[in-house]
Amino acid sequence: MTLTTALIAGLVLGGTYALVAMGLTLQYGIARIMNLAYGDTIITAAFAAFILQGGLAVNPLLGLALVVPGGFLLSYLIYRLILSHLVARASDRGALEVDSILTTFGLLFVIQGVLLVLFGGNYTSYSFLNVAVDIMGAKVAANRLLALALALSIGLTLYLLLTRTRWGTALRAVAVAPQSAALVGIDVNRAAAFAFALGGGLAAAGGVVISMYQTFTATAGVVFTMKALIVVIMGGVGNLLGALCAGLLLGVVETLVSTYVDPGLTLAATYAIFLVVLLWRPQGLFGRVAR
Repeated sequence: MTLTTALIAGLVLGGTYALVAMGLTLQYGIARIMNLAYGDTIITAAFAAFILQGGLAVNPLLGLALVVPGGFLLSYLIYRLILSHLVARASDRGALEVDSILTTFGLLFVIQGVLLVLFGGNYTSYSFLNVAVDIMGAKVAANRLLALALALSIGLTLYLLLTRTRWGTALRAVAVAPQSAALVGIDVNRAAAFAFALGGGLAAAGGVVISMYQTFTATAGVVFTMKALIVVIMGGVGNLLGALCAGLLLGVVETLVSTYVDPGLTLAATYAIFLVVLLWRPQGLFGRVAR
């Protein structure tokens, strides 16, 4: 594999990490919910894309328009029917985090169990745009290039919406100071529910993108949850630009280590970078120091 091919592969992987991490940083940074079932939402969306493409011959790009609203609605219902009760009874943020971790940990196994019953534990994939494209002498699969373009375009669009619109400003206000946001007329509970649902929509988008070029299993959700959490903390909790940059960095480093050093050291390199960032900037690359 040439350096150009490795860098492009790393950007594809990093763009995917960034996309899925943006959803988790919304759920944790705004709704204050540490969602351990987040990765299983991603895998559920990947299987949905697999069914649409393989069983119904629906193009994955069109599948995005179907799966993403489904992820949004499912996450909204989970928040309203389950998590809102935890928010109402929590005495402080710490108590809410503990309760949400325990609740979503159980939800993880529920979703994973349903997926195992429906699809089994084997690796699943489908063929989509699996043709080589020449970029500066490097051969790169067209589905990977499309995945990178989708991840970056969705991520940057969301970033612009949250930083250039009124409702985006309201969501960021809830993330920074929920008590003060309520004083200026912002419905904090409604904003939290919307942010959690929006995070689920991003998870669904990530699942569809991942299904275009990767194999996946019903039990792979925990891996994506772990990677998304690492990216969120590295970039700064609640910071979308930080999640985008940290995701791209992590993907490139993992690919370069796997290609030029040893594939067995990929996970070690991930945690090494994570520890360095935590020691150097505990608030994350783009996070603000708490005062």
